[in-house]
Amino acid sequence: MIIRPIQYRDLPALQEIARESGPGFTSLVDDRTYLESKIRHAIDSFGRDIQRPGNEHYLFVLEDEKTGDIMGTTGIEASAGHERPLCHFRRETGNLIRCSHYTGCSEICSLYLRPRYRQANAGKLLSKVRFLFMAQNPQRFSSTIIAEMRGVSDAGGQSPFWNWLKTRAGDLDFATVTRLAGTGTPEFMDTILPAGPLSVTDIPPEAQRVIGQVHEQTRPALKMLEAEGFRHTGFVDLFDAGPTVEAELCDIISIKLSNQCQVQVVDDSMTAITRHQPGNRNQAMLITNTEMADFRATVTEAATWLPHHNLLTVPESLARELGLVDGGMTRFLPLAQAAARTELHSRAPEVKYAH
Repeated sequence: MIIRPIQYRDLPALQEIARESGPGFTSLVDDRTYLESKIRHAIDSFGRDIQRPGNEHYLFVLEDEKTGDIMGTTGIEASAGHERPLCHFRRETGNLIRCSHYTGCSEICSLYLRPRYRQANAGKLLSKVRFLFMAQNPQRFSSTIIAEMRGVSDAGGQSPFWNWLKTRAGDLDFATVTRLAGTGTPEFMDTILPAGPLSVTDIPPEAQRVIGQVHEQTRPALKMLEAEGFRHTGFVDLFDAGPTVEAELCDIISIKLSNQCQVQVVDDSMTAITRHQPGNRNQAMLITNTEMADFRATVTEAATWLPHHNLLTVPESLARELGLVDGGMTRFLPLAQAAARTELHSRAPEVKYAH
């Protein structure tokens, strides 16, 4: 499985993912025109020469390199709220107050692993690859990274929080309001949401209970981000009251543990020999190249890190898939080392729905 930037040929699969993910997944909406625009924007973003974050959106797909199937998606918004307002409710004593606290922060988003492709390390690859991409290109991102987590809704797509709030906000159903939130005009929220504070005492118990809580299938993703150092500080989504979590870019565990080093391409037949030489470290690791439009990443046990030489030996076949060349550069993250650092925080299974 290989991570790469999205391309126009991925539109049918992206629309299937938007349909599968259902209401509440506002960063991918089942609207062909909207998704075409999203792909076009992503391709343009990867092609820009950037010195500071703007309205770029980086959208990746996880591809089964043997079949060409698209297994999932993951993305990064370079500067949230750049073109349309990014609003949340801030939870204070007794009230929910609408605000734009996170405007300008970078947002990790659009993570979805399709049910039939849920396998070992697929969720980790979709989640952690964004951090290695940011580590390699820090000038493209804010110093604060956020993630809006999907809030509580039932199997029918009904949100307890929105079922209460909609009585004060135009009486739109949850699927419609989340669709409009993703595709509508910047003024959309001002036209349907109350402008003033919402008193928590006016909220029925079933809606109060879900404020700051996540969808049951989002819990693994939240645990994974908490293990990376993300924390909820009181800001929740306007529609389902799911939590927004944040971390400083320099403090994210996967970024701190990743390494950039030189590549040594070896013959495939030499890989097993090199792997078992004394002093070498062979383990599952996430590997990326250092390209932009031609970015590639995967999880593998076929590479070997030679720490004393700061070299990563990569078999020729894998180097070809990742666009790595002998003497070039790579960035990698040893997954066992990352797991050891986060074990006290999380024992999350593979990601299902995320954010």
